[in-house]
Amino acid sequence: MEPELLQVIVNGGITYHHLHRPAFILGGGFALVAVSLSLLLIFQHLRSYTNPSEQKWIVVVLFMVPVYATESLLSLWNHKLSLACDILRNCYEAFALYSFGSYLVACLGGEGRVLEILETESRRQLVKPLLEGGEEENSPQLRRKSSMVNFLFHPDLIGRDLFNIERFGLVQYMILKTLSAFLAFLLELFGVYCDGSFKWYCGYPYIAVVLNFSQMWALYCLVQFYNVTHERLKPIKPLAKFISFKAIVFATWWQGFGISLLCAFGALPNDPKFRTGLQDFLICIEMAVAAMAHSYVFPAEAYHYVPHSKNGKAIIETAKEEVKLSGSGKEEKKEAFVEKTETRVEAAGTSVTESVQDIVVQGGQHVVKDVVLTINQAMGPVEKGVTKIHEKFHRRSTSSGVETEEESEIEVEKH
Repeated sequence: MEPELLQVIVNGGITYHHLHRPAFILGGGFALVAVSLSLLLIFQHLRSYTNPSEQKWIVVVLFMVPVYATESLLSLWNHKLSLACDILRNCYEAFALYSFGSYLVACLGGEGRVLEILETESRRQLVKPLLEGGEEENSPQLRRKSSMVNFLFHPDLIGRDLFNIERFGLVQYMILKTLSAFLAFLLELFGVYCDGSFKWYCGYPYIAVVLNFSQMWALYCLVQFYNVTHERLKPIKPLAKFISFKAIVFATWWQGFGISLLCAFGALPNDPKFRTGLQDFLICIEMAVAAMAHSYVFPAEAYHYVPHSKNGKAIIETAKEEVKLSGSGKEEKKEAFVEKTETRVEAAGTSVTESVQDIVVQGGQHVVKDVVLTINQAMGPVEKGVTKIHEKFHRRSTSSGVETEEESEIEVEKH
């Protein structure tokens, strides 16, 4: 520890210097548990990589815990690494949020199937029986409203537009989060970022406000998409997955924001090392809890069996259930046994190298495609606006040119 380390009084003369070592040891223990459990679960998915369209996104979401735990422990060990670790953590958080949305789409059967589901749900809502009160709330007039208005109040009415808005919401957060992270790094180099400081000449409060709105919008888009499709997602128990993931993304960000506010208002010591150290220590603990939760909500056992496999091992399970039959009148009750036979095909283990290659290549291509589509969607209205402005200037210049010619003709006639 540096001798010039600022001594921060916390409780009864206990200083940051005294708290750092036990916090690092305790946080390291929690981080070790988190990383071990997560890597074990990731390895299980890579060995049973039977459904690439779903599992590549599951692995990305699961890898969020080792990334958070490792970077938080490094930042706790050396405060000078806190900004770099925070930048990497923020970039991966945005990518993980996008991956979770892609996982839900994959569970529904892919983008094409999702569009069909949303259009079917939209038509179903529009033709609800009058006895259900559908005439007032689900009339065709609602469909004619803008997609954004219906997205806020009636997301089940806008059909395929819901998927486009949801994708745009997730990708815009991924882009803004990444750009903001590198902007924070540049501002820090010039000494004007001031992490955790709410001063008008610092970059932190402005970036924090933009990211808050961006994250809230991304999560709201994900919630609206879930609200419309949750019935079809029941087989994967989406609520537990949604809560476990949202708790990491939402809680850690607002936790850091709340610690900064408490430090700014004097409720906690307003020292950068204490502020970042407390955030990193809490994240190490939370990642251990998240790793245990992921073991239950993202189990690899569901991918050990596939419908058909040439190299798989067939397993036949027979279950017997006792059923009591009661007759009418004075007939005696009889007992019967119902035998149920279930055949499953156990998938052969897959190569971890091939699984990782599929995640990197196929997942990367999917991300690039969605980023390009989102940028095109964002640039579309801008291009239309620029075109309209050029047309207005062109009409004005044309009309002024005609007026000038008419005036010159009149002057010539007078002469």
